[in-house]
Amino acid sequence: MIGKRQLVARRIVVKVGTSTLTHANGKLNLKAIDQLCYTLSGLVNEGKQVVLVSSGAIGVGLGMLGMSERPDSIPQQQAIAAVGQTQLMTVYQQRFAIYGQKIGQILLTHDVVDYPTSHQNVLNTFENLLRLNIIPIVNENDTVAVDELDHHTKFGDNDQLSAIVATMIDAELLIMLSDIEGFFDKNPRKYTDASLISRITEIDEETFEKAGGQGTKLGTGGMITKLKAAQKMLRADKSMILASGENPSIIFKLLQGDLLGTLFQAHR
Repeated sequence: MIGKRQLVARRIVVKVGTSTLTHANGKLNLKAIDQLCYTLSGLVNEGKQVVLVSSGAIGVGLGMLGMSERPDSIPQQQAIAAVGQTQLMTVYQQRFAIYGQKIGQILLTHDVVDYPTSHQNVLNTFENLLRLNIIPIVNENDTVAVDELDHHTKFGDNDQLSAIVATMIDAELLIMLSDIEGFFDKNPRKYTDASLISRITEIDEETFEKAGGQGTKLGTGGMITKLKAAQKMLRADKSMILASGENPSIIFKLLQGDLLGTLFQAHR
């Protein structure tokens, strides 16, 4: 069909960034969270299996504690994440319950995924939750994750984490909702003539050169981390869509094949 993408996906990972879940002042964006919970519950009702990779623990914690800047100290960040994660899960629990949708929480560190026995245990948990039509909500375990010398436990960012989870559970599609409409040929915040690229079939050095800069002050990701996630999906012969998270119900349109955002998908 002209003007439509052909997308077939039963198992889907949805990643939402801090910019979707919170306002600029750090307070929770309850409207966006409600739309997200409504949409994902609807997908489960359609017979799809859905995993949510959710950022926001530190961002929400900063808002709750009245702090405007993320501190440099790792112990401070971990304490803030501990505060924010409980609030975030409480809100998810309330909102999903409105739509009769059950959720479960999975907090991961890199060593858990890398070590064969724990990797299989985590995979078993995912499989059983999905079989029961429960939405696993995944985040990096910020309160314990560190990255120093040989003690490598951090994923670095939830963009990478979402691609790792998607490939681990053999999801056909990763939908990444962000504060940008997709991948552009140049930075749309700097250049008014920037053009959205609808589909990317391979990622090379030139692609990375077009993607510069960091994410929001409350988040950790930027376009580089999203490209690395897309690269991981392409190498696994999976697909990824990067789209605006301003209105999370956009997921319905994306799955219907509407030409929104950027689809990362190899030639088929």
